[in-house]
Amino acid sequence: MRLRNKPWAKDEIRNNPSIVIPDPKEGKGKWKELFGNENPIHVEVGTGKGQFITKMAEQNPDINYIGVERYDSVILTALERISQSKRNNVKLLNEDVTELLSFFENNEVSRVYINFTDPWPKKRHEKRRLTYKDFLEKYQSIMKEKGEVHLKTDNQALFEYSLHSFSLYGMVLQNVSLNLHQSDFEGNVMTEYEEKFSQKGMPIYRCEAVYR
Repeated sequence: MRLRNKPWAKDEIRNNPSIVIPDPKEGKGKWKELFGNENPIHVEVGTGKGQFITKMAEQNPDINYIGVERYDSVILTALERISQSKRNNVKLLNEDVTELLSFFENNEVSRVYINFTDPWPKKRHEKRRLTYKDFLEKYQSIMKEKGEVHLKTDNQALFEYSLHSFSLYGMVLQNVSLNLHQSDFEGNVMTEYEEKFSQKGMPIYRCEAVYR
């Protein structure tokens, strides 16, 4: 992904601490206090420009959403979307997903979304894939019992790898779709990439994996 540099991004992020949390390590174990309610917390890793998480927050006011995105120039668009939506049930972390355990306590999250992540196709980069076993262990560490990972991708190889990885980890697969937009799945919220790929007629792969 080629990113356009936005030199004003850091200042804009810094000026919106109610949306992009300045020091998420201080929120560890205290996210319900920050949101001001006891609602479930769902996390999107690699939230990109924020279309998915903003729409999910709009449609599900009884769920708290946290998007994790490390690139300043990308999370800036997500910040703008959330600000315009005026939703108070969605926050952003301008951080690397590898640091999740620093931001969330055990049993603090109910669901993790992985949408159109980099497939890292080369074997030597396997450990960077967000469905690699080390990441599955991180997600489980912060999730409640029977927490869920929801995956969407346009990359067949990554999807097949992820199904295998989920299974090896002992997770239960459900709602597996090899062509989401031709399935009977209801309530799908599209990301920016998903809209682009589906307009080209490309199949979208989706599944849910549940921790035992």
